[in-house]
Amino acid sequence: MRIDLHTHSTASDGTDTPADLVRAAAAAGLDVVALTDHDTTRGHAEAITALPSGLTLVTGAELSCRLDGVGMHMLAYLFDPEEPDLARERELVRDDRVPRAKAMVGKLQELGVPVTWEQVARIAGDGSVGRPHVAEAMVELGVVPTVSDAFTPDWLADGGRAYAEKHELDPFDAIRLVKAAGGVTVFAHPAAAQRGRTVPESAIAELAAAGLDGIEVDHPEQLAYAPESGPRLRALAADLGLLVTGSSDYHGTRKTCVLGEYTTDPEIYGEITRRATGAFPVPGAGGGPAA
Repeated sequence: MRIDLHTHSTASDGTDTPADLVRAAAAAGLDVVALTDHDTTRGHAEAITALPSGLTLVTGAELSCRLDGVGMHMLAYLFDPEEPDLARERELVRDDRVPRAKAMVGKLQELGVPVTWEQVARIAGDGSVGRPHVAEAMVELGVVPTVSDAFTPDWLADGGRAYAEKHELDPFDAIRLVKAAGGVTVFAHPAAAQRGRTVPESAIAELAAAGLDGIEVDHPEQLAYAPESGPRLRALAADLGLLVTGSSDYHGTRKTCVLGEYTTDPEIYGEITRRATGAFPVPGAGGGPAA
């Protein structure tokens, strides 16, 4: 089985619609794909409706968190999307995205970058606006060559010259809320330092003690920017009893990563589905593989 547990659609900052994403996943030879848009489950219904035979969908979200001033993302899988406390927190994060993006536009304008809110809103479309949309506007203007190049201290990285804060969850609260909604939590790309400072291993140990299920080790940007992180994070996961996942973090044409670039071991996937009680993987019509 080929299993990719981290992808994004136009429901947040990807460029494929949820329907196009699941069709692309099937064409890429995946057996299982997780749709983990930022702080939203809005794309799940469309993805399920379009799900091809032979492909299983894992519903999820990537939750925006912050710990001691360090931004981090928490992948949440197979939770009940209607659970009110978690739904309320996701809504607070989403509602703060527009004023935050407008603040970044203002800072860029002060730095001499002629970006406009109308340009960013056009790029975001119906998705939850985020830094990648601002970064793409910078690419359109020729300020940076790629979206990733905008995530530096000069521009949009945490604490960067054009960075603006938004409402974000405390990761301990995120773990508690996802668990209460029957879901499973995985710390996304913990060593992807190109976006700013990283969470120390001592804090990851505290998160594990609080119920964190796993860490994402095999991730294209993480391994590109911190190639030594793979063995180190695997050893940490073994010490802490955490699951190890792999994924593409696919965003369509917004990033260079491709579906299935890195994958998750089927045994790990099986353990994730066994731990989840809030929702279940959805097999495509005709019976895709399910745990």
